[in-house]
Amino acid sequence: MEIFLDTGMVDEIREAAKWGVIDGVTTNPSLIAKTGRTQEDVIKEICDIVDGPISAEVIATDTEGMIKEGAELAKIHKNVVIKLPLTEDGIAACKWFSDNGIKTNVTLCFSVNQAFLAAKNGATYISPFIGRLDDIGHSGMDLIEEIRTVYDNYGFTTKILAASIRHSSHVREALLVGADVGTMPINVVKGLFKHPLTANGLEQFLADHAKANS
Repeated sequence: MEIFLDTGMVDEIREAAKWGVIDGVTTNPSLIAKTGRTQEDVIKEICDIVDGPISAEVIATDTEGMIKEGAELAKIHKNVVIKLPLTEDGIAACKWFSDNGIKTNVTLCFSVNQAFLAAKNGATYISPFIGRLDDIGHSGMDLIEEIRTVYDNYGFTTKILAASIRHSSHVREALLVGADVGTMPINVVKGLFKHPLTANGLEQFLADHAKANS
């Protein structure tokens, strides 16, 4: 499973890039707004740091506007992926981008039927929001598993991008059900490194080394 960092903060991306485990970055208008910078400037800088898919989201809500805006975003860098909402207009725009060789990430997916439509129109990525489903008493991971089954049944090449990941357990579950990508904030990525037995073991090794060399 690829790991995408879900952020608009360049300092976080630089930090995580040093670990060598980050394959791409996802952003959205809310994350970009926190930076106080334009989306174009932020995306350009991110592309200089991470050589992988970088999702940039359109603001327009109509098909024509999404196509116009997305086409400009795609000019920023070859790695830019156009992020579209899972609406009728968004799926229509997805078809246009797919037909024109521009990669897309269809976001705000909450059902198998929605994921089917995105794949049918050639979406590069589909982003089911597992955390938000969990918040309302549904199983986000069940949705990932169902989409995996449908895509495998029909040979769709759209990659399942598990989004709204809240903690390490979500990552473990996404790995087990076959998500292609997990996008997560930096604190969740940091959590993947951690286990109390690792920390305790290292502490013991260092203590034993100190005793042996005292």
